[in-house]
Amino acid sequence: MTASLSHGFVLTQRGGGMGGLFTHEPFIKHSTQDLVQINIPLRTVALHSQQSPSPGSHISMGPSILHATVGLLFLLHSASAQVRGDSLATCNMNDGFGKYCPTTCGVADYLFRYLPAISRDLESMEKDLELIANLTTDAEEKVVYMKDSTTAAQKSQSEGYIKKSVNMLDDVLRFEKTIFAQEQQILELQNVLSSNQRKMVELDKLSSQLKQKCQEPCKDSVDIQTTTGTDCQDIANKGATTSGLYYVRPAAATEQFLVYCEIDEYRRGFTVIQRRRDGSVDFNKNWNQYKNGFGYLSPDDTTEFWLGNEKTHWLTAVSTVPTVLRIELVDWEGNKRYADYHTFAVGPEIDLFRLTYGYYMGGDAGDAFGGFDFGDDPSDKFYTMHNGQQFSTSDKDNDKYDGNCAEQDGSGWWMNRCHAAHLNGKYHQGGTYTAKDAGFDNGIIWVTWHNRFYSLKETTMKLIPMTRIAAG
Repeated sequence: MTASLSHGFVLTQRGGGMGGLFTHEPFIKHSTQDLVQINIPLRTVALHSQQSPSPGSHISMGPSILHATVGLLFLLHSASAQVRGDSLATCNMNDGFGKYCPTTCGVADYLFRYLPAISRDLESMEKDLELIANLTTDAEEKVVYMKDSTTAAQKSQSEGYIKKSVNMLDDVLRFEKTIFAQEQQILELQNVLSSNQRKMVELDKLSSQLKQKCQEPCKDSVDIQTTTGTDCQDIANKGATTSGLYYVRPAAATEQFLVYCEIDEYRRGFTVIQRRRDGSVDFNKNWNQYKNGFGYLSPDDTTEFWLGNEKTHWLTAVSTVPTVLRIELVDWEGNKRYADYHTFAVGPEIDLFRLTYGYYMGGDAGDAFGGFDFGDDPSDKFYTMHNGQQFSTSDKDNDKYDGNCAEQDGSGWWMNRCHAAHLNGKYHQGGTYTAKDAGFDNGIIWVTWHNRFYSLKETTMKLIPMTRIAAG
């Protein structure tokens, strides 16, 4: 007798008669007389065929176990089966089924006896399948992670290589620029070297010429006159008629010194103590330089100089005849003016080379030494007169000003607070300057002729005995 199952398996009675056992085998169609149809609603376990157990899983199920399990599941629900037998005579008693022939009750009792064990096996199988599913899910996640990691690593490595390549290209470009710049510098240095080599050749030639010239006897080009005296008028009185350099030794002097004597056709001998011509000499000097003198004495009277306060003191200190100071001025238009001061003298260093004179004798330049009213203050004239003032330099301030006039104007002079005449001032080319440009009225000024912001072109300060000031 064969029981037909809905899932493709049948229970077949092996052997003849009732003594045979029920076994399982693949479904074979029989006639309706030979079949006992059992409709069993099976409990289904879904197997995910797409998931595979991990390599570490040791779960395996043979086909026989699966077939037996499915068959038992069908028999478990045999209470609803429809059993058909031809006759009771065919029923063979069997210990497995008890006292019953394999009817509904007998089959049910038989199956319920094995139900707990089957249920446990099914639960174990479900757990194993769930474990397999979990392991499969983990494996899939690992595979995805490994793919993502590999992609990210490849991307990261590619970006790293690209970045390194870009950096290398930048370095190459930078090195090329550096090399180009260095090549340019080398070229420039080579040009400089070539130029220096040419100059060295020229210097060698010049050196050879100088050596040859130095082998010749030295010749003094300065023509110093042989006549000497106490001053230039004394030299003129001795018969000198040519202007030039002479040695003089005043009565108060400890030694003779060189001066420029200006001797005119009337045989007047002027001793020149100051000359401004072209701004070639800087008159911003210290106390000792103004004391000893600076600049250049030339026989043709073409240079600038300050004879020296001490020498001027010697020339004016001891004299039986009063000394006259003549000041001669030239502006930038070529106009000339002069001013004379009677009994001019410069005191010794102990009195800080104080300037004194008796009175203003006259002249078309006006009396700037006597002070000037600028209109700034009622005391302007008093504080700009120079008679009786001590000499001041930037390093030795002897003026009446709270500040330092000499430092402010950049030159030494007989400062008051500060001046109306300043013949040692800064040389301004063209004459005109402004307080904005200079900061102060620091030019070569003589305000009784030109205003304090007009710097004269040429000046001369010279001494002569009062008895010889008049021409003729």
